[in-house]
Amino acid sequence: MPGIFRDSAPLRADDDAVVEAPRVPLTAVQPDRHARGGIVVLHESRQFTPALIDLMRALAAEGWLVVAPHLFHREAAHSDTEVFGKNLFDDFDATFDWLVDRGIYTDCVGVLGFDDAGTAAMIVATNRPVAAAVSVSAHGIVEPLNADTPTLVEAGPSLKAPWLGLYGEDDPMTPRDHVERLRDAVARADVATNIVSYSGLAHRADEPPVTEAAAGDEDPLVVAMLDAQRRIFDWFDGNLR
Repeated sequence: MPGIFRDSAPLRADDDAVVEAPRVPLTAVQPDRHARGGIVVLHESRQFTPALIDLMRALAAEGWLVVAPHLFHREAAHSDTEVFGKNLFDDFDATFDWLVDRGIYTDCVGVLGFDDAGTAAMIVATNRPVAAAVSVSAHGIVEPLNADTPTLVEAGPSLKAPWLGLYGEDDPMTPRDHVERLRDAVARADVATNIVSYSGLAHRADEPPVTEAAAGDEDPLVVAMLDAQRRIFDWFDGNLR
């Protein structure tokens, strides 16, 4: 079984820095064989839920070295501050470097993000040397999340890595017409893109796992969740080479 462990990675420092760079806490899952690539998991939960850990283990079982930075490491335990912008990208860069230091080639690194961190995952794919990106429920489609962040319809044509977006049709944070505008925007990119919308909200790979046996009942919720997870796995499998 893939092994889970904790580590940390130094933030990138200026060349003339005289003090040791702060470090980003990480949770990682090592595959039980030689890693064929790495996946950075960006998430907005302060806790590593069992469902998230299960997802990371499942990705590692496919041969990926999977690592998630603790995005709230700068904040007090009970702070309600959201993490986005420069701090999130600094943490991504440190995590990316951590993978490269462990022998992962830069063209074999992917990024997976949820919610606002899904927005970050997409923007990472416009300006970082990642090979594939997946965003789940990425917000900020037509209205920017903050003053320093482009909307996704602005960023979409600039994608430099294959990008997959997963959305729920009934998610009030990502209205259907916004998702359709995003679909048009990413279609102008020079890389492969795909947006998949599911009925209701059954598109979350970080939700409690469902079993193949349950899928035999043809419950639409279960079938959609399984399909969303399969698409994530297939996207990385097809683009991280």
